[in-house]
Amino acid sequence: MKPYFFALLLLSTSCAELQQVVNNLPQAGTIGVSDFDIANGLRQALDKGIDKQVSKLTKPDGFYKNQLVKIVLPTELQKVDKTLRDIGLSKLADEGLKVLNRAAEDAVKEATPIFVNAVKQITFADARQILTGSDNAATNYLERRTTSSLYQKFSPVINSSLSKVGADKVWASIISRYNAVPFTTNVNPNLTDYVTNQALNGVYKMIAVEEKQIRTSIQARTTDLLKRVFALQD
Repeated sequence: MKPYFFALLLLSTSCAELQQVVNNLPQAGTIGVSDFDIANGLRQALDKGIDKQVSKLTKPDGFYKNQLVKIVLPTELQKVDKTLRDIGLSKLADEGLKVLNRAAEDAVKEATPIFVNAVKQITFADARQILTGSDNAATNYLERRTTSSLYQKFSPVINSSLSKVGADKVWASIISRYNAVPFTTNVNPNLTDYVTNQALNGVYKMIAVEEKQIRTSIQARTTDLLKRVFALQD
């Protein structure tokens, strides 16, 4: 009986070792996914977000009727808005809010190529860490790496757009009316800076929407590369 006992023990040990080897093998769908593939998959996801979601912002009311990114008045201008409405100038106050959103919609249209180029900054070294991060890890990476440079490029576009959509004239009238009201403190807001920051925030939010979709929904992975790469984080 002893030879059989030792044979069974050896077979059992071999099976356990074999199972351990199997457990350590890459799972189905992850074989052949390199850092190069992962980096390109993340870039593809961000490009998809820009193409599908950010493009929505460039349409009429893309900001104004999208509650996720709608530009509202900063604290300094909220008192201006309230004062105008109190003295019967609600229509002018409404127009002031709308033209700020119009400027952002116009500017994003012209600045989209800047975001597309920025996507290329994702490195192979950061690829796997981003992939296994939160639902908006790639967007956060893009935001950290690009906000400063994008602001410098985006600001003059916003400034031009404020003029193009007539926002500068509307707000010159609003500020003039408000500053003429007795017992109010004069305001002189930097609309270019404010709208630039709000527009950038809106763009990143919409890219994050698409990134989360790709991470959480297999149906949103519309290419073989996206399917292979994001299967790693399922």
